[in-house]
Amino acid sequence: MRSERETDFMKKLVLLAAVGLALAGCQSDSQRDRALVGGGLGAATGAAIGAAATGDVGGALVGGAIGAAGGAIVGSATTPKNCVAYDRYGNPYRVACP
Repeated sequence: MRSERETDFMKKLVLLAAVGLALAGCQSDSQRDRALVGGGLGAATGAAIGAAATGDVGGALVGGAIGAAGGAIVGSATTPKNCVAYDRYGNPYRVACP
């Protein structure tokens, strides 16, 4: 049986994961921004899985750290490399993304 403290921690962790997943709808084409969003989502998901798997704070911390690293790597790697800009006549052309 889990203590009240552990139950409160789990509720907070689930809320944090839900907020992180809600932020997943925010689109960003910047490599730095995508790495940050990926790291945040990975940390929230990893912490939730770690806490659920082990039932203690240590598991949540380890899961969060692993999730943050993995999410940042995936977010950075999946950034589009070419963006589209438009000249003054409305013609599209490819440019390096900021």
